[in-house]
Amino acid sequence: MQHASKLPHVGTTIFTIMSALAKAHNAINLSQGFPDFGGDPKLSDLVCKAMNSGYNQYAPMYGNLELRIAIAKKMELLYQTEYHPENEITVTAGATQAIFTIINTFVRLDDEVIIFEPAYDSYEPAVKLNGGKPITVQLEAPDFEVNWNAVREKLSSRTKMIIINTPHNPSGTVFSKDDMLNLQKLTKNTNIIVLSDEVYEHMIYDGEKHQSACLFADLKSRSFVVSSFCKTFHNTGWRIGYCCAPKELMDLFMQVHQFNVFCVHHPTQKGIADYMQEPKHYLELALFYQKKRDLFLSLIQDSRFRFKPSKGTYFQVLDYSQITEEYDVDYARRLTIRSGIASIPLSVFNTNHMDKKILRFCFAKKDDTLKRAAEILNTI
Repeated sequence: MQHASKLPHVGTTIFTIMSALAKAHNAINLSQGFPDFGGDPKLSDLVCKAMNSGYNQYAPMYGNLELRIAIAKKMELLYQTEYHPENEITVTAGATQAIFTIINTFVRLDDEVIIFEPAYDSYEPAVKLNGGKPITVQLEAPDFEVNWNAVREKLSSRTKMIIINTPHNPSGTVFSKDDMLNLQKLTKNTNIIVLSDEVYEHMIYDGEKHQSACLFADLKSRSFVVSSFCKTFHNTGWRIGYCCAPKELMDLFMQVHQFNVFCVHHPTQKGIADYMQEPKHYLELALFYQKKRDLFLSLIQDSRFRFKPSKGTYFQVLDYSQITEEYDVDYARRLTIRSGIASIPLSVFNTNHMDKKILRFCFAKKDDTLKRAAEILNTI
């Protein structure tokens, strides 16, 4: 039997390749975005307690109500905005499932979706699987700022959705208030849906404020705000996230969600709901990761790599153009095999594979890991 692929150009992801390469060569793995330390044992105990207390059958389709209430309280605390826990918040199997379901709900054949590149790698395939057309807007290194005039020129009668990501993976930049106001102005009085990927919302540094889409009234009315407990609580393998949106949008989302996932691991939801009763568990995250960023950058300040400190996420991009002119994918492989440190080349986040001689490193690691990584980078 022969069947044509719906994604014929998609192979093994660079994240899988680089992690496997790191393992094969016993390299320090700063490629994939996951911590090399565990989450809070208190949270694990709460999840175990939920299992032992009988939270082992299906959760409600929208998610455990206690967790949805905790999310609603968090959104009010941080952004002074209201989402009704009964019908405007849904717990999902990670942020990526939320993103896929949103795209699947709204994007039809020949609809256009604006994506800012470099971009998280799930956006474009999800659009194409639903018959949509990705329309890319390039964020130029080293600042990776949005050219809103370029965005305006890409808008058309077929524009169905704009996907934003702030704090931004892979560049570590953040959208400013002016960025969000520009987005609000461009989408006002249209039927454009905004998908705001905010999974790193609690990892924003140097006193900056996260500019969530829900802070802007008209933008909120057309937006899905997507976030992740996996990233926030250092347990990326748990695959649990959530999205918030006005009821009329969430009603449509749920029509697809019920046949895609229906519900998410119940004891984990209950454990997180109890854990979130203490807001410090997410409010202190920015300081925690800023210390790691600062440690990493202080250790490599005399290296040949050039950088601007990451403003958000737990990623730092390093410019290696003063070291070699090698294609970034080749250089990343060579660093892993010969130098013993794995990273992700930025060209893979661009559909045109634009190579600006930049690698992405994850600093969500133990201090000792970052020190050992810096020793290697300083010898290059």
